[in-house]
Amino acid sequence: MGHPPLEFSDCYLDSPDFRETLKCYELDLERSSKFLKELIKDGNSVITAIKGYSVAVQKFSQTLSMFQFDFIGDSLTDDEINIAQSFQEFAGLLQEVEHDRTMLVQNASDLLIKPLEKFRKEQIGVTKEKRKKFEKESEKYYSQLDKHLNLSAKKKETQLQEADELLEKERLNFYESSVEYVYQIHQVQDRKKFDVVEPVLAFLHSILTLNNLTVEMTQDFMPYKQELQLSLQNTRNHYESTCEELEELMKRMKHPSQLYKMHSFLPMEGYLYCQEKWALGVTWVKYYCRYHKEGRRLVMVPCEQKPTTKQGPTQLTLKSCIRRKTESIDKRFCFDVETNERNTPVTFQALSEGDRKLWMEAMDGKEPIYHSPIHKQAEMELNEIGFKFVRKCINYIETKGATQEGVYRTVGSNIQVQKLLNAFFDPTNPGDVDLHSSDWDVKTITSALKFYLRSLSEPLMTYSLHRDLMCAAKSDNLDFRLSEIHSLTYKLPEKNREMLEMLIKHLVNVCSHSEENLMTPSNMAVIFGPTLMRAKEETVAAMLDIKFQNIVVEILIEDYKKIFSYMPEDSAAPPVPPPRITPRKRQPITISKRPARVYQALIDDLESYLFKKKFFFKDLYHSVPAGSFLDIS
Repeated sequence: MGHPPLEFSDCYLDSPDFRETLKCYELDLERSSKFLKELIKDGNSVITAIKGYSVAVQKFSQTLSMFQFDFIGDSLTDDEINIAQSFQEFAGLLQEVEHDRTMLVQNASDLLIKPLEKFRKEQIGVTKEKRKKFEKESEKYYSQLDKHLNLSAKKKETQLQEADELLEKERLNFYESSVEYVYQIHQVQDRKKFDVVEPVLAFLHSILTLNNLTVEMTQDFMPYKQELQLSLQNTRNHYESTCEELEELMKRMKHPSQLYKMHSFLPMEGYLYCQEKWALGVTWVKYYCRYHKEGRRLVMVPCEQKPTTKQGPTQLTLKSCIRRKTESIDKRFCFDVETNERNTPVTFQALSEGDRKLWMEAMDGKEPIYHSPIHKQAEMELNEIGFKFVRKCINYIETKGATQEGVYRTVGSNIQVQKLLNAFFDPTNPGDVDLHSSDWDVKTITSALKFYLRSLSEPLMTYSLHRDLMCAAKSDNLDFRLSEIHSLTYKLPEKNREMLEMLIKHLVNVCSHSEENLMTPSNMAVIFGPTLMRAKEETVAAMLDIKFQNIVVEILIEDYKKIFSYMPEDSAAPPVPPPRITPRKRQPITISKRPARVYQALIDDLESYLFKKKFFFKDLYHSVPAGSFLDIS
């Protein structure tokens, strides 16, 4: 099972569990860094030591076979399973062809060493810098917090106010560094899937194709290589789609207003200082506390334990919660709690006045909390005008842009798109726009269509079906995936299903020209996965599920006729299987399971393939303005 996702909201709480999860990621980062060092070292040995070539390749294959990928989340896509097992496949192939190796592939340094060194410098190195900043800001904040909580309440109000402002500044700096560190950790974990595998795949391919004595083995490797290249490309596309969403979420979570909104959905938990009376005086002990409204249970986990002792959590059952009067105690932000387990009230100190009010509200104290109303943004509607708009856009695109390279990936001018939407949805004369007689270009129309679908008050495939669709996409059984998505499609409201069928039929038509426009069902699904589906709550875990949203849309495109031509069977459907926690037993194509050898010309070498692919997608992705409302592909 992979590591649990690090939610940006966890940065705000900074709980012990959050710190423990961070340690797991940091250990994995160190392990990956050591692995890359070893891989680079072994690659250089292969390049420079011709006499010891056989030994070097054997060591290289052993290094590959020992490394295991760690993934975020509880389920893997088919492509990620292929990628996770790819190093074992490479190792097996190297061992089989070792006896035939008599010369070293040339230019291997450009294929292997430089990309891996670049990854270590630009990804792992940046992550380590973010970690240093996080640890520095963490130390500053908690040091300032300790000083702040020891301030006497009898000091002047101006001094207390200045101290509060200083603490808030340090807290925001710490929170920002924590969010940036968590974001960078997710980036390096995701990029590792293809930025590490692709150079190894390129290096391995160059060895096989340039060694005359292993030509036959190269032919055997081709089916697996082609499948893995497709898996890498799909995973890269999923990464680009997820990365944009994740970056936008990070930016929103860093905004000061978001800190207050988080109180509406975060559980009541955090740090409290508890007053404990001893024979020699009074001490304040730091606890991480969680309050459960059901059962009125307060769980206290001690944070300042001696190395020789290990104290478990304490559970108290609340009877009442009362604010502590300022003049009755020398500490600020205090409140008393009466419990069933103790004869005398327990006095707690919160981290701030706002924090005390939150705890008292959760515990049914006497001080109420007033939240600012959340203003709902304007949204598009799934009505007659919306249907008319989509039909006109589809007609225009299929008439003038179906064969255009990168259709739906290239984006139009924000100004032109907004102008089109304002004209079409003008309340005084809605729908009165002739796209063919006006001066609109294809990329403006495609961007406007995507924006309309993304701006619906509820996604086209609805919040209520999102969980079931994700479970279907994560299933091991490919037939079950199709039948379950088929069934769930007919559980959509009538208008939603009508709009979905019209749109998918259009995407099938566009993908039929993929040799010209380069838009395969997989590429199209990367664009429309986040457009047609999204989780109700924006979390890192939801963003990581975007790749499974893409799989749902890809199935809709590839199996359009079966899904929309007839109703699903009425028989009782089997229960939805739980998400995978381990890779499925079915293996990808392996050397031992490949079909009989067929001699044919080799495909273009990998370096040329990657160059063409990067050239195409570089132009398309760089054409999207960062942060734009059109940046939705």
